[in-house]
Amino acid sequence: MPYLLLALAIAAEVSATVSLKLSDGFSKLVPSIVVVAGYGVAFVALAAVLKAGLPVGVAYALWAAIGVAAVALIGVLFLKEPINLTMIGGLVLVIAGVTLIELGAAK
Repeated sequence: MPYLLLALAIAAEVSATVSLKLSDGFSKLVPSIVVVAGYGVAFVALAAVLKAGLPVGVAYALWAAIGVAAVALIGVLFLKEPINLTMIGGLVLVIAGVTLIELGAAK
């Protein structure tokens, strides 16, 4: 159950972050509402994940890595943001770092 809640937290945070870009400085109503609601859901879900016993380091590492990768991918695919090999390398390193945190926490 904690990982399902973490998935909800990540999805809400990614939706809120993308909507932040789409809100155009909070000048567009619907994306602005998604920003506030998305971050609210994300933090409530993350709090439930931590209450359920998932270690904070593991939960936050997964949240951060998956969130960064998802927002970057959405930016490239839908918002026409540029990407290059250096950025791809950085994303690979973030994911590798979280994998190492997960492996270390499993011991």
